Amino acid sequence: MGHAIQWLRSLVFVVQMYLAMVVVALVCLPYSLISRTGALMACHGFARWVRFSAQHICGLKSEVRGEVPAGEVLIASKHQSFFDIIIICSVVPRPKFIMKKELVWAPIFGWYALRVGSVPVDRGKRGQAIAKMMADVKAGSDAPGQLIIYPQGTRVAPGVKVPYKIGTALLYAQLEQPCVPAATNVGVFWPRRGLLRKPGLAVIEFLPPIPPGLDNTAFMARLTDEVETASDRLVAEARAQIRKRQESLP
Repeated sequence: MGHAIQWLRSLVFVVQMYLAMVVVALVCLPYSLISRTGALMACHGFARWVRFSAQHICGLKSEVRGEVPAGEVLIASKHQSFFDIIIICSVVPRPKFIMKKELVWAPIFGWYALRVGSVPVDRGKRGQAIAKMMADVKAGSDAPGQLIIYPQGTRVAPGVKVPYKIGTALLYAQLEQPCVPAATNVGVFWPRRGLLRKPGLAVIEFLPPIPPGLDNTAFMARLTDEVETASDRLVAEARAQIRKRQESLP
């Protein structure tokens, strides 16, 4: 019975989330057409609403730990589900993403992503994709903000190990900016696929910045170790929450 109720809550949450996306997009459209600030305002407003409604409809709370990056930095984040994008967007002042090219055609989402300065990448052509990504990032450098990349290139379920891609190191070297690693456990509660949203505390944790100047090998080793170690710790914390809740049930 409890599972069925949580499933129903999840359905209500997802439906209202997409309705909210449409409403926010339409309300902010005039300002967004003339200013990137309008598009950023829409993204912040929608992301904060999703966090609020997830807590009050599904019991899924969210928390940001560590110092939120505010300057010109590269953020390299663990990616487990749409919810980590939402949490990052809700707190980072001027987020812009390295995103897969297919998302450009997503209704509403694709246009707003481009408007805030996100860079689409064709993942099917690795060498060309990296070269174009770096050129596009350079061309878009006049749109200040925090560039967010997912080093594994896709959503990865908690506990699954997928190699980190070299594109992150190449961007780090090109930008000559600090890189802020980010860990998460959101996939425990909001999976890559499926409707069910579990109650609990989803966390994004910004880790200490990696200063510019490391070579590719040293950078990738440090990034991988720090993000994976912190994410494993957060996932263990989340699963402990779930076990405690299950043990408390009659």
